[in-house]
Amino acid sequence: MAYLEIDRLSAFYGRAQALFEVSLDAEQGDIIAVIGANGAGKSTLFDSLMGLTRIQGDIRLAGESLTGMDPSSIVCRGVGYAPERFNLFPYMTVRDNLLVGAYTARDDIGKNLDMVHALFPRLEEREGQETSTQSGGERQMVSLGRALMTSPKLLLVDEPTIGLAPRVCNEIAEALKRLRDEFGLTILMAEQNANFALSLSDRIYVLESGRITAHGTHDELSDDEALAAAYFGH
Repeated sequence: MAYLEIDRLSAFYGRAQALFEVSLDAEQGDIIAVIGANGAGKSTLFDSLMGLTRIQGDIRLAGESLTGMDPSSIVCRGVGYAPERFNLFPYMTVRDNLLVGAYTARDDIGKNLDMVHALFPRLEEREGQETSTQSGGERQMVSLGRALMTSPKLLLVDEPTIGLAPRVCNEIAEALKRLRDEFGLTILMAEQNANFALSLSDRIYVLESGRITAHGTHDELSDDEALAAAYFGH
């Protein structure tokens, strides 16, 4: 039994179907990437994992079904979410934005703040700065940090490199590796940047028009010449 199991997940917005029987799994401590073009359904997949869409199918974490739970209950079961759109409070300070994430894990505030500051020292240096005045890279760090303040066991990271400079992408990559290697988190990441995903992931799933069309390791996917040309640049 895998730590995370998504079994034939379909998602709907009203009558419109956005995901079609998506299945994937992750072992504890894995970094799994879901790659695909804009509009492929990556954010819908993550929203569905957080209980934000109407779904069919099943989602299990450590053997427990999350299907039908509301978002707060899913967070309490150990799922943290750093969405693509940041969803920060722009006129609140870095520290206060982080503390918003601690609502369901108040006993762990000190420990989690230490973890966030160890990963992103800049956030401790600028804890009194309003997030509206920060760069895109710094806001991405705050978004990741706020998700970590929930004491997650599974971290969902949606498009962590979008619009960021290569140097900042490298900082984000190092933080995600440390979360896996030092803190034992399982990470599910959605990315358009396939090469960034390759540098981190144990396995990759290709999502196209709401369907998984391929999955495997980098080496396995590279054997498909059309896929490699489309996503990996060779």
